[in-house]
Amino acid sequence: MNALVLRLIAARIGLALVSLLLVSAVVFAITALLPGDAAEEKLGLEATAETLAALRHEMGLDRPALLRYGDWLAGMAGGDPGRSVVSGALVGQLIASRLPNSLLLAGLTAAISVPLALGLGIAAAMWRGSRFDRAVSMGAVAVVSVPEFLIATLAVLLFAVQLRWLPALAYTGPDAELAELARAYALPVFSLCCVIISQMLRMTRAAVVDQLRAPYIEMLRLKGASPLRMVLRHALPNALGPIANAVALSLSYLLGGVIIVETIFNYPGVAKLMVDGVTQRDMPLVQTCAMLFCAAYLLLVTVADVLGIVSNPKLRHR
Repeated sequence: MNALVLRLIAARIGLALVSLLLVSAVVFAITALLPGDAAEEKLGLEATAETLAALRHEMGLDRPALLRYGDWLAGMAGGDPGRSVVSGALVGQLIASRLPNSLLLAGLTAAISVPLALGLGIAAAMWRGSRFDRAVSMGAVAVVSVPEFLIATLAVLLFAVQLRWLPALAYTGPDAELAELARAYALPVFSLCCVIISQMLRMTRAAVVDQLRAPYIEMLRLKGASPLRMVLRHALPNALGPIANAVALSLSYLLGGVIIVETIFNYPGVAKLMVDGVTQRDMPLVQTCAMLFCAAYLLLVTVADVLGIVSNPKLRHR
């Protein structure tokens, strides 16, 4: 990598850090504007103004917003997001207890969606213009147009309510057998895979088709190379950068889908914890969960940008 590539990568990383700082201010401001607070949620509607004021003072909710934001941001930077104002437990511990569940759900989705999307996208590019290509492309466009919550709701109504093949709740204990685990995760993973596969498939197909239209592929075709050899030995290696970029971008969309799917299937992950925190007006918990999702999204987008820079031959050979 030359100096230009390194400068572009450093600029992307710096931009991601600045974006994360701006996102922290937006997250704090939005959560501060939500109606009600933890004191009202804890004491109920019949609490007197004096009792509410005393509890808000005890929780630190009556301090100026800038001071609370500064303390919260310093704690986040130091790895201490504070305590839940509802339960009093450390926010880090609450998230750590749910994070493995969310990572398992995301990992299963990625393990299924990435190979399937890459295989379908490469096959559609190899036989572009065929019935297979048109069917796959039309199916991808149709599926990506449907939001995750609708896919998840229809899946529950069909497979859990009508056919009774799969459970509507998506969690099993740590001692569950493999078959029970597969049945429990089938619906949420299916709901997430639908959109992820569709997005990744379309971007993969576009990257491979772009290489197949290059002059060197036409030269190979004139020399009598087989379509499989042209794709696997020549086009695919040159398309690895755009494909990796497509994978990173598609997985970034997984973060938004996880929030919806965990809520619909009552899955005990970080997203469900954040939704519960919003209901209880537990702002330190909501802010930390939101920052965790935003940081993961920015990380994936930055990785996609860096891969796009590194894979660009015009930049590498300057």
